[in-house]
Amino acid sequence: MQNRTDDARDVVVVTGAGGMGTAVARRLGSGRTLILADAFREPLDRAVEALRAEGYDARGVPTDVSDRASVEELARTAADAGRLTAVVHTAGVSAATASVRTILDVDLLGTVYVIEAFEKVAVRGTSLVCVASVAGHMARIGPEDEAAFASAPAEELLGLTAVAALGDDSIAAYMLAKRANLVRVQAAALAWNERGARVNSISPGVIATAMAKAEADGASGDHMLQMLDACGAERPGTPGEIADAAAFLTGPQAQYITGTDLLVDGGQAAWIRRHMRRG
Repeated sequence: MQNRTDDARDVVVVTGAGGMGTAVARRLGSGRTLILADAFREPLDRAVEALRAEGYDARGVPTDVSDRASVEELARTAADAGRLTAVVHTAGVSAATASVRTILDVDLLGTVYVIEAFEKVAVRGTSLVCVASVAGHMARIGPEDEAAFASAPAEELLGLTAVAALGDDSIAAYMLAKRANLVRVQAAALAWNERGARVNSISPGVIATAMAKAEADGASGDHMLQMLDACGAERPGTPGEIADAAAFLTGPQAQYITGTDLLVDGGQAAWIRRHMRRG
């Protein structure tokens, strides 16, 4: 007699119904049960309707990633739908559009909740990819705080010294949250390995999405665009390029890759580290 996962349909979960999330959904969802999650019902319904019109077996699950119970319900729903093959966590907020507390709740704690909830339901072959940011490679925090961001219980994270020092600096909060994403993925790899599953992150640079447009229109927009020219990329990345990276990390060619981060930034981080003049 076959067990349930032997003949169940593959399930792909994507959090975030924006440009990046829908690009990933299109890239990974063909022939699979596709679950798209977002905190806002209108864009979620719109994205699901478009995907269904294109032939995808898509369903929407309203999910607030800053709410642990909501994320756990999403994980249970996905596990009940079939064989959990891939989870790509793109949901997040930016420094240009969110307060420090919202950034910490969504980008920092939300990623912790996704890693923990889906680890409980992961099966052999499940791959989770968390979308972080090149900003996480720029953050500088002390070793004690970094160790805590990697493995401390979620309820302790907002009490760390590095968080208390943020004040109302949303850019610093975003960088800190994304750095926390990177180290949390590293620390989670062992537990995922023990289930025969994998967890990685992607750090995009400037990607042509509505969120990036809001950043470009904000106070740091000119600097961001100048960086693209200075590093030699001379253009933003596309959501499709992030989807391709997610397809690689969740696919069979990446079976020996876990606990690591893939920079997809057109060389921005390399330029900042090795070529940008400081001071």
